[in-house]
Amino acid sequence: MKKEIWNKIFRENKLVEGKYWLSPVGKSDDFGDKISDEIIDGATKTGPWGLMTPKSWKTHGKGKLGTGYGQRYKKQKDGKWLKVEG
Repeated sequence: MKKEIWNKIFRENKLVEGKYWLSPVGKSDDFGDKISDEIIDGATKTGPWGLMTPKSWKTHGKGKLGTGYGQRYKKQKDGKWLKVEG
């Protein structure tokens, strides 16, 4: 089969592999902001890492994502958190 057909089958059957956040996610981030459908596990301006909403990230995060800085996750329909950046 052609590569495009296999890719379509994987997408439709949700067989696309990804990296997921494995720890429990509470109702609010490390700065007290309510978590909805996006989280960032990242370095803060003060040094330690934290679990943050995009709003908290703008205030407390180092400003970029990637190795050594952090990762962004989006909540999927099945409740799992898929890594989408970083």
